[in-house]
Amino acid sequence: MLITGASRGLGRAFADLYAAAGFRVIACLRQGAGETLDVSDAGSIAALGARLEGQPIDIVINNAAIRGDTGGLASLEAEDFLEVMRINALAPLLLARALWPNLVAGRRKVLVNISSRAGSLAEGTIDDEDGDYAYRCSKAALNMATVKLAQDFQRDGIAVISLHPGWVRTDMGGAEASVDVAESAGGLKALIDAVTMAETGSFRAYDGRTVAW
Repeated sequence: MLITGASRGLGRAFADLYAAAGFRVIACLRQGAGETLDVSDAGSIAALGARLEGQPIDIVINNAAIRGDTGGLASLEAEDFLEVMRINALAPLLLARALWPNLVAGRRKVLVNISSRAGSLAEGTIDDEDGDYAYRCSKAALNMATVKLAQDFQRDGIAVISLHPGWVRTDMGGAEASVDVAESAGGLKALIDAVTMAETGSFRAYDGRTVAW
């Protein structure tokens, strides 16, 4: 299986859980021990696909993401917004395309987009007034990518899902977050391990709840 953003936080927890379960884990990170990948660089994504050509991959988890500005409309800057969209929404699409043949050759055939309830049009602003325009828009875009990819990949038997990890205590989530990394990763892994084509194109939370689009 392959996971992006595997150097810390939820990505690191996923890598450890799947390694402990006996999977060969391709842990992608910008630098350090692992598979080098800069998700902000389309060339780096294409190069990863070339290096992994011919290798079956059972599960791909698009986990890498950034938060961007949180100051609301007044502090929104074009370059920050575009960088968040590039990493959080475009990169998962480019990775899905680059690794499509690998998933086709795999046994499980699961593509996971780590999204967020913040990207839900129905639930994203309930009890939440953070001014993170870019992050919210990027996760809403990622959710649409999940639906489109599920449609396109269905003929190859590849299940595609969006998952909400909860408000997790990571560098991004902060110390005040309500969900422990291990709890979130464990709940998400259980969903990933159980997913079938019946769930493709769905949006679920780490606790199993269906999240409204």
